[in-house]
Amino acid sequence: MGNRRHQQIACQQVLLEDSSIFSVQWSLFPAEIACDLTPVILLERYLGYLRSATWSVIRPAIAESGIEFRLLGYQKAPLISFLPAVREGDDLVIRICGGLLVQRRQCHRGQVRFGVETMAGGVKVSLQLSDYCPLLLGSSRPSLLRRWLYRLTQAAIHRLVTIRFLAQLYHDLSGLKVPVQVVAVQERQGRPV
Repeated sequence: MGNRRHQQIACQQVLLEDSSIFSVQWSLFPAEIACDLTPVILLERYLGYLRSATWSVIRPAIAESGIEFRLLGYQKAPLISFLPAVREGDDLVIRICGGLLVQRRQCHRGQVRFGVETMAGGVKVSLQLSDYCPLLLGSSRPSLLRRWLYRLTQAAIHRLVTIRFLAQLYHDLSGLKVPVQVVAVQERQGRPV
């Protein structure tokens, strides 16, 4: 999907039947620029990018107990908490275990998957959020107002940050600043958010 004239970033964000969120963004990087990229490096770079892209408003913190996204470094009430990263096949996964942005009854649901997969056309670099139950949706039957509120705030921010991260990573690895084309894909059935 990526070439020297432009970079394509595939994207899908949907509300699934069980009212959880599935969101994936990925891009195909040329093998020559991504041959040393691993899921661990991808996670590290994402955490650094998240801090800089939000002007340190969101501060990822890594500890033995896992990873927390903290608002201005406030430790007592993280936005989202994750268990320590684990390998699943070729991917690295961080599982959600709590936080202010998560429905209280669904704190142990959801994960973010960091993937780096060598393919025929290059290296597929992906970030996937799945089974996430955001507090803004409120319950397993969110109202239209809650769905729109989530769509216009948290979903939009997540999409923007992830797409810009993949564009910045491509730029950092290739040394080229190329136009980005976002392409809709359908990996799961659901209601677009």
